Amino acid sequence: MDKYTYLNNANPAFVEDLYSRYKADPASVDQYWKRFFEGYDFSLTQNPDGASPLSIKEVAVSKLIDGYRSRGHLIAHTNPIRPRRSHKVDLELAYFGLNETDLETEFSAGSELGLGKTTLRSILTHLTTTYCASIGVEYMYCRNEKLREYMQSRMEPNSNTPRYSAPKQQDILHRLYQAVSFENFLHTKFVGKKRFSLEGLESFIPALDLAIRNAADAGVKEVVLGMAHRGRLNVLVNVFQKPYENVFAEFEENIPDAFERGGDVKYHLGKSADLTTDAGNEIHLSMLFNPSHLETIGAVLQGICYAKKLDRYDGDCRKIIPLVIHGDAAISGQGINYEISNMSGVEGYNTGGSVHIVLNNQVGFTTNFNEGRTSVYCTDIAKITESPVFHVNADDPEAVVYATQLAFDIRQEFGIDVYVDILGYRRYGHNEGDEPRFTQPVLYKMIQAHPNIYKIYLAALLKQSVISQNSATDAAKAFDALLQTRLDLSKDQPIKASEVAFQGAWNGLRLADGSDFEKSHHTGVKKEILDSVATTLYSEPADFNLYSKMQKLL
Repeated sequence: MDKYTYLNNANPAFVEDLYSRYKADPASVDQYWKRFFEGYDFSLTQNPDGASPLSIKEVAVSKLIDGYRSRGHLIAHTNPIRPRRSHKVDLELAYFGLNETDLETEFSAGSELGLGKTTLRSILTHLTTTYCASIGVEYMYCRNEKLREYMQSRMEPNSNTPRYSAPKQQDILHRLYQAVSFENFLHTKFVGKKRFSLEGLESFIPALDLAIRNAADAGVKEVVLGMAHRGRLNVLVNVFQKPYENVFAEFEENIPDAFERGGDVKYHLGKSADLTTDAGNEIHLSMLFNPSHLETIGAVLQGICYAKKLDRYDGDCRKIIPLVIHGDAAISGQGINYEISNMSGVEGYNTGGSVHIVLNNQVGFTTNFNEGRTSVYCTDIAKITESPVFHVNADDPEAVVYATQLAFDIRQEFGIDVYVDILGYRRYGHNEGDEPRFTQPVLYKMIQAHPNIYKIYLAALLKQSVISQNSATDAAKAFDALLQTRLDLSKDQPIKASEVAFQGAWNGLRLADGSDFEKSHHTGVKKEILDSVATTLYSEPADFNLYSKMQKLL
């Protein structure tokens, strides 16, 4: 707990009045305040220049810092499309007993942020960049002091602003183009087909891919992912490395009868993959099949991860990470999320925390966010388990990559749930087959005029001279040509059996065929075995003193 709670919660004017009364008559104030002011006066005698290390203004600046840590997220620039709702945040200087004449005064409280003694203006600039820019963070309600200190040590020294090298920025740009171009390719080649586009949230792709690879380099062996429809195809091809031609063949319905999936569709399908990082570390990925977005997959995911941590990793939760991808309306509207969250730390269910990523397009099918929930954020369920939340502007891909990586690190360090709320938009209707302007005309007028994330990020990198226009154009043309080649391939030949064969733990198994359902298999158990089991269940050990009523039942 904060040992200065009594100071941080105090009104500066009140403290100043108490101090005046103490100077006039020490016995007139409570003994605890009397001892505090005695220490304060003693500190003055120890300071040769006569400056007070605990002046009233210093206390006010400390409270200001605490205010930004607690409430800065409410005014962070996390919405790429429309202005944020107005919230009462109480972060004005006057609220803390400060004013503009204090801006050039130096305060030792700057040391709390790693700035050392510096001006109030510098402190304000640092706080605004850290807590009110593209990333808003909720974490001060977490009672774990070490967690709060860890997050501050990660966020405040760099102002919560990643500083990636030019090659890393170029890598992010390339992955962004893959995500954007893939969606646009499907949109133009398969007009009217349902695909549950990721457009408006494409920065999720480089963030997910790079976070998984960083996790592998840190020793994680497996990530199990559960998600609904939106963005699923993009994740399959650009993270799980599903061949593009396989997805195109599914759209073309060029699939052998042997792989009939009983009516399941391409945006429900799962996949496993093994990735190798540039450093040579391997990680296994699993995307679970999911025929709905009612969040049921979350419970299935936890069960799978719990079993795997015991069976494969000797109970070590740090070797396997559950990763749940939510929609903003689903995470706040489906009660099963509350149940899963509340069971997350219970013995027999604990998987060492999950990383939750919300693809927040600010609308649930046709419902505006403020008509679908009462809470401020769709992620307010996180407060149940005192889990940190990062709210990130989807139009700032570096911030999305950075916040996602930090979420993974916190999960690994503390074994808790962590949430990343990527705030973006949905370029088209719910499934590309409906017209969103019927129900959201104002919002979609804004979206129509908004450039895609690749164009935004490319312009930023061109301005920084990180990449040239010619090299960016050449890379884009090469990838577009690759997609066209794979589309042509998908039309020429159906999906190959070798591409969907069972691997890893399922090696040696095969897909069922019709003949498997035309005969019955003997599944009986010998009577002697059943008798033995029954006798064991209804027998008590000779040295065990069984409760009398239970004895009668037996």
